[in-house]
Amino acid sequence: MDLILTDTSEGVRLITLNRPEKKNAFNSEMWRVLREAILAAREDPGVAVVVLTGAGGDFSAGVDLGSFGENFEGPHPFESAIQALYAFDKPLLAAAQGVGVGFGATCLFHCDIVYVGESVRLRLPFVKLGLVPEAASSYTLQTVIGYQRAAELFFTAEWIDAAKAVETGIALRAFPDSELLDRTLDRAREIARFPVTALQATKRTLRAPHLDAIRAAHEAEQAGMLLQAGSPENIEAISAFVQKREPDFRNLPPRR
Repeated sequence: MDLILTDTSEGVRLITLNRPEKKNAFNSEMWRVLREAILAAREDPGVAVVVLTGAGGDFSAGVDLGSFGENFEGPHPFESAIQALYAFDKPLLAAAQGVGVGFGATCLFHCDIVYVGESVRLRLPFVKLGLVPEAASSYTLQTVIGYQRAAELFFTAEWIDAAKAVETGIALRAFPDSELLDRTLDRAREIARFPVTALQATKRTLRAPHLDAIRAAHEAEQAGMLLQAGSPENIEAISAFVQKREPDFRNLPPRR
């Protein structure tokens, strides 16, 4: 089964995360294929707009914890996929419903327009996993909803429903799930009528003030991940997840 599906019509490329049996969670191969799909859309002069969505009623559950033991050469494929997302210079719309956890939420902050279905449930679970944010979300979420709201969502790891996603500005509008993709594609086709070069130039101007900050946030997050990954709190969080219980961080050994 193809992990990423693509379809192009009227200048709009639909990229569908297609691992529904895992709620579209990412393993190493899926990161690689997503990167290829993003790069291909950027280089194709017939593509003016991209719409990102998920198959099977969910957007994405983020990283597949079962993929942590996978072998690969060089940097983790997550890095190359993220870099392709950062550099994407055409309008990027998202149609998200169901679960959007971790990268399933943070990638939305790089989209130019986000529409959600009424079933959407987003979460930034990093502190609960003993980790730090990723995909430059420590910066991009602030630009979308402001510092205090971003801090609250990161510090509490609370679930974000459709109403809160729209209220905070994470999403522009919410639609019934049955209408979500069609409404998003309709708007994408409206945008795709305009010259691709003008759309690209406009997006570059919108992104230009943020590029250095995105890079700085990404570097800070990488440093934080190196510090926290494999820490006692991270191990406790993963153990609790596997054992289907709440983590207990109160009696952990002191960090050296």
